[in-house]
Amino acid sequence: MDDDTRVDRELIDYLFALRDQVQGELKRLLRDLELTDAQADALWRLNGEREMTARQLADRLNCDASTATSMVDRLEKHGLVRRIPHPTDRRAKLLQLTPEGCALRDRVIRHAVERSPFARLDDDGRLRLHALLRQAAGDARPGAGGAS
Repeated sequence: MDDDTRVDRELIDYLFALRDQVQGELKRLLRDLELTDAQADALWRLNGEREMTARQLADRLNCDASTATSMVDRLEKHGLVRRIPHPTDRRAKLLQLTPEGCALRDRVIRHAVERSPFARLDDDGRLRLHALLRQAAGDARPGAGGAS
């Protein structure tokens, strides 16, 4: 294996290790909150900067629209999300976090940030890594092309 291939493979290995660390931390909190990973992901994506339709949420979550709709139904049942009329499309509804949904989303984000493996880095290291990850992700990052 040449050096370039080894480095590329190790980068992917590190990404998996980081993903596992972040998911492990979040799973403990989600169990306490009685949320699924998918529901937490939806709350994270509904960031409040701009409402979106269930179809747009499905695109961000890389799932079927029907899967996103049933997830939104469950979140709505728990009082975390509400559907509001779309201003220009009578057939569509926009998704909006309720105050309870915002508080829960903020708690999940706070938990993830406080226990992030990136907290091991100093400010300069985090900023450099941020720039590198942003460059590597390009338009593939979640929320690209919309509010993120």
